[in-house]
Amino acid sequence: MTRSDPKSVIQNNEAAINPHNQSNERRNFLRGGVKAASLVAVASASPMVQAQESVQKDFPAWSITPGKGFSEYGQPSTFEFNTKRTIAKAYGDLAPGTGSTRTPIEKLEGIITPSGLHFERSHNGSPAIIPKEYVLTIHGLVKQALNFSIENLLRYPLKTRTYFIECAGNSAQNILAPQPVQATAGSLHGLISCSDWTGIPLSILLEEAGLDSKAKWVLAEGADAAAMSRSVPLEKILDDAMIALYQNGERLRPEQGYPARLLLPGWEGNMNVKWLRGLKVTSTPTHTKDETSKYTDPMSNGMARQFTFEMGVKSIITNPSATMKLPIPGLYQISGIAWSGAGRILRVEISSDGGKNWFNATLDGESQPHSLVRFRAPWNWKGSPAFLQSRATDEKGHVQPTRAVYKANNSVDGRYHNNTIVTWAVETDGSVKNAYL
Repeated sequence: MTRSDPKSVIQNNEAAINPHNQSNERRNFLRGGVKAASLVAVASASPMVQAQESVQKDFPAWSITPGKGFSEYGQPSTFEFNTKRTIAKAYGDLAPGTGSTRTPIEKLEGIITPSGLHFERSHNGSPAIIPKEYVLTIHGLVKQALNFSIENLLRYPLKTRTYFIECAGNSAQNILAPQPVQATAGSLHGLISCSDWTGIPLSILLEEAGLDSKAKWVLAEGADAAAMSRSVPLEKILDDAMIALYQNGERLRPEQGYPARLLLPGWEGNMNVKWLRGLKVTSTPTHTKDETSKYTDPMSNGMARQFTFEMGVKSIITNPSATMKLPIPGLYQISGIAWSGAGRILRVEISSDGGKNWFNATLDGESQPHSLVRFRAPWNWKGSPAFLQSRATDEKGHVQPTRAVYKANNSVDGRYHNNTIVTWAVETDGSVKNAYL
């Protein structure tokens, strides 16, 4: 058997890439991986007797000494200690519970966010609610007010759904900062996470309470010290709203609303009220402080949009992304996530020249409504400057907008609902930076 020339393998892989023929591109991408694997196997081949002698002399310590014992709750490897959330405190140590932590989306794969890495957003910290003392009250324009303990709630039939939650202020830095902030994808866009949520369809509980004919809205009230509360149209409540009790198979964590939270698939994260204590059925929106002083969208004409509940269609390339570096020119896999509050993602397109030309990425599995979907595409970087972008389209025909279009329709302080196309600039040395186009 003759050894392959590494240079010829790379050249063959580069020649196989055709941005105008996606089936060939994917096939050649896989074929290139097989060639590379074969090359490694050939280069490391040696007589079996020599391999046995090497193993006997240089066996690694972890294979000849007893390993760590059992633990009551598993933890990530210590070698993955850098896979963690970034913390943003709005007022520093003056109000340590006001702010957020952001999911390191550039370090994750698939679509499910581990519970310990799901982003947090709180306005006055996470309350330590004692589950035996917890009560959820449904009152207002109902035939009979009802109180539910956790024990009561856990007796209802449960359903599990995979949904994303995105803070309305996600990606705000890319609108507010006059120059691109150089930080990781998670630090810039990590107020997005996706989990398996298990709970009770809220329509079942309202059915038991009985709705008055004047009922049109529901005020969801949180038990936190900030008294977070939002008005929700009754139509949404009866459609797909859920009282979530479990996340990714285990009981909710305190920062995710333990012992119960409201879940409104596809709608802005602030409305998914955590530590839910009350649902008041009303005839009109309540206009609370959290839906008037915040979470409205000021426009360029001086007016403001209110109750823009649905999160727009959006996508982000997570790898490669800002602060990363491509070591050498050659074949790479572009990977990222896409989602829409309107339903399923229909298509994700990739551009390497700042939006002049586009080609379709491949979606991992079947896209589900109000869930993340992972997209992938092969890309041959030839060592010249590039501008990587992704553009998502959902099943209702909504297309992810450019930054220029967004800024034309919003005021300079329009920090909410930024779903614009994200640009990563790849420089000649392989470094990747956040960029505006």
